[in-house]
Amino acid sequence: MKILSIFPETEYLQSPHTACTGCGLSVAIRYFLKAIGEKIVFVMPPGCASVIVNIPKRAISYKGQPIGLLACPFGAAATFAAGFKTGLTMVGDLETVVVPWAGDGATFDIGFGAVSAAAERNEDFIYVCYDNEAYMNTGNQRSSATPKGATTYTNPFPVPKNEHKKDIMLILADHNIPYAATMTIAYPRDFMRKVQKAKGMKGFRFLHMFTPCPTGWRFPTEWTMKLSRLAVQTKVFPLFEVENGNRFILNKEPARIPLEEYLKVQGRFSHLNNQEIEEFKEKVEQRWEWLKWLGNYKNNRPEEHRGKYDGE
Repeated sequence: MKILSIFPETEYLQSPHTACTGCGLSVAIRYFLKAIGEKIVFVMPPGCASVIVNIPKRAISYKGQPIGLLACPFGAAATFAAGFKTGLTMVGDLETVVVPWAGDGATFDIGFGAVSAAAERNEDFIYVCYDNEAYMNTGNQRSSATPKGATTYTNPFPVPKNEHKKDIMLILADHNIPYAATMTIAYPRDFMRKVQKAKGMKGFRFLHMFTPCPTGWRFPTEWTMKLSRLAVQTKVFPLFEVENGNRFILNKEPARIPLEEYLKVQGRFSHLNNQEIEEFKEKVEQRWEWLKWLGNYKNNRPEEHRGKYDGE
């Protein structure tokens, strides 16, 4: 409460809404709107968020007026957002922030082509991917954001997912977009700073938001915040920023907490044996070391050795 007291008191997410008990996404919507304000239009494909803010009634509003929301097909958030932003610009509205707000399925998988195309064109909006690591709104089917070893209802035990999670951050950063950042609700100060930083920039901005799901991951609802923090502290979900595909900023040095502390509370990982946990650790460590190496290399290259498009 002490941390939240320094942020805007205005509440845009109203009750009742239909988020599951312990849902990290409802907290993320609340933080995001506090940070960005009411001059916003969400572009939402079907997913957990579209249910939370629309059923049983529009749950996001300001002074009694609904916050703008444009519904779109599942894989088309980036395309609709680009068109809507162009329309706003043509009528002289340069203040309203357009925010495609889509889950990992709509971003990593079905909508990926549209996201990549919009990033390549450097469309002027803030794309937010809320990542609960599966298609949770339709019952926990695997997505390419699901980590290796996790069970879902499309690869139930004893055959958990056998592929690693797609590294969406580095893929988008390689589009040389102005800004990409990871964030999660357990670090509200970092979360809101990144939203406000993205708001102050132009072009394609990508926010990758980690949102634990108690129903799909099968953990006690009171663990949502703790799991969000453990994901960062165990290096599973590092907090970092990339500017222009060129400047890397690691925001948090992970604590020396065993990965088992993160895994053991989640039912989707309860079947992992010691060897599989060690393989999980190795993958997490490899990515962390790769991020550090990449940051050091990108941040310290001589100007003349930088790519043609770096920094543009």
